[in-house]
Amino acid sequence: MFFKRFLCSHTAARRHHQHGKQWSVKQVTNSNFSEALQEIKDCIFNSDFVAVSLQKTGGHSATWQRILPIDTAETAYMKVKDAATRFQILQFSVCPFSVKGSKLIAHPFNFHVFPRDELKVGMPSYSFSCQSSYLSSMAREGFDFNACIYNGISYLSKAQESAAKIQTGNLSPVSGTVEPSSVYSVADTIFMERIESRVKNWIRACKDSNKTEDALISSLRKLVAGSEVFGSRPSLTIDVCSERQVPLVIEALKEFVDVVPLHVTAKGVGVQAVRAVLTSSKEDKTLLEKEIQDTEHQQRKLVRGFREVIDLISTSQRPVVVHNSLYDLAFIHSKFQAPLPSTMDEFKNSLLSLFPHTLDVNHLMKEIGPFDKMNNVQAALSYLERRFSAPIDMDISNQEETENTNTHGHNVLRVCQLFVKLCSILKIPLEFPEGERITQLAPSLQRTSNTFSSKVHTADDDGVGIRSGNSEKVRTDNLVFLWGLKNRKSSRNLKNLICDSYNVLSEEFDVRMLDRTCAVVVFWNAGVLDRFLGLVEGSGGEGLRCARYNTYRRVCESGLWKADLAECFDEALDESEALSRTEAKLEESVIYWNDDEMINLDDL
Repeated sequence: MFFKRFLCSHTAARRHHQHGKQWSVKQVTNSNFSEALQEIKDCIFNSDFVAVSLQKTGGHSATWQRILPIDTAETAYMKVKDAATRFQILQFSVCPFSVKGSKLIAHPFNFHVFPRDELKVGMPSYSFSCQSSYLSSMAREGFDFNACIYNGISYLSKAQESAAKIQTGNLSPVSGTVEPSSVYSVADTIFMERIESRVKNWIRACKDSNKTEDALISSLRKLVAGSEVFGSRPSLTIDVCSERQVPLVIEALKEFVDVVPLHVTAKGVGVQAVRAVLTSSKEDKTLLEKEIQDTEHQQRKLVRGFREVIDLISTSQRPVVVHNSLYDLAFIHSKFQAPLPSTMDEFKNSLLSLFPHTLDVNHLMKEIGPFDKMNNVQAALSYLERRFSAPIDMDISNQEETENTNTHGHNVLRVCQLFVKLCSILKIPLEFPEGERITQLAPSLQRTSNTFSSKVHTADDDGVGIRSGNSEKVRTDNLVFLWGLKNRKSSRNLKNLICDSYNVLSEEFDVRMLDRTCAVVVFWNAGVLDRFLGLVEGSGGEGLRCARYNTYRRVCESGLWKADLAECFDEALDESEALSRTEAKLEESVIYWNDDEMINLDDL
């Protein structure tokens, strides 16, 4: 009962309490999305940067599934890919902003989104996962789950929109001008002549029906001609056998100035027919074309939903400022672009087509000092305010529109504030002359642009860290994963065990627990590592099992996302052993060749 009251609209409104400055963020739901869309469009194109911040239903299902210091770019991407596929965005905050002197001019919007199946085609999502800690945190902040579910803005990704057009089947105007072919085959010419003859007879029947004649005869005439009605106007459906016949039909219809052609798409098969609509005059034709365009615009708006905002940001080519970029950008790509590709490089290339410049404030913070222990924007802002004098005045466009402090999306304003404060400390210019837009990033920003991981990796870089805040890198070849720990579930106990049982000096290695079942050991000397592996594999009494980094990489790539990492390692090794046995059997296979069983083709 308490949980229900905690999530209901009225209780949530009473629980929200905001400390410090009173910031107003425009809240956008399905009810006011249309007016907010035009407003944010003007703000985006009149600003120099766009900051984004997401509120999700979860980030990881187990401790080891977070991005860890031992992760390379690829393993980190695999973890994020799984999270972006399973969890959902409920709030998407967007803040176009510019800098004038020491003033930050911000236009914050907070969009409530929900994957509602508006078109009844099973998209964007049948289901998604929720992490209880995330939902509890949102509830404590006063998030209105009722408003999100019932009045959240739906959407389809670009890939889903293409699939939905095929599934639903609808009318669409003929786009562009169909270039006539210089050479038609005899079959093409005969087909076009038959279409022209059929359309002429249909138009004649429609015009003759306006004359005074018997109603039965008029109906029979229309039936023979195949006449239908599009709204209040006569129409004729011309079936096609293939996509190749579509431009032939369009070319034939050019002979008739009062006819408007429309594509008829069928469920799952693309263009099935061309519908010709007869207008009464030039003005009526213009009016019909406008009606079709308006209908298509409304349909497109219904299908795309919140993705219209993503398309605006992409079209504007403005640099996108984020915090924790790999997670946020993976979620954006998964929900609004297409399913995430299989590798990090493919993801980068695909994302560049959407956002040419992405700036992560985490990388700018590293220019100043170690921020690894500061996991949120507010902590970083507090640190900068204590250490540096870089005052920033915030000018929020929606400040005077509402006095309601029960608003969400404040984190995107903090991201803007942190980004501008960091640039001020680092002497990076953000102000541009009036009327000019950003064409090239400052060199300091260019170095960190489009860096999606928490660490900067190159294609051949297999160095990782062993702990947060430690700048020393080690090769992945020097890492060993241990499990079967029984009661030795702390780094100190495990290190003492390794020192006592395997005759290894404590200075030669380090240990870190990844979860309650598995630890990672880094050896500073390759010779010590090989000796340790031999001792572990040769002694079964302790119950320890070990694996190299390649096995960990295989766990991430294969999607073995179980709660305990030890269970994932066991399953990965079992699969590897089964595969090895199968390959060994194939190598040992013998083929017995018998000349008597051969077929001589000369005898046939």
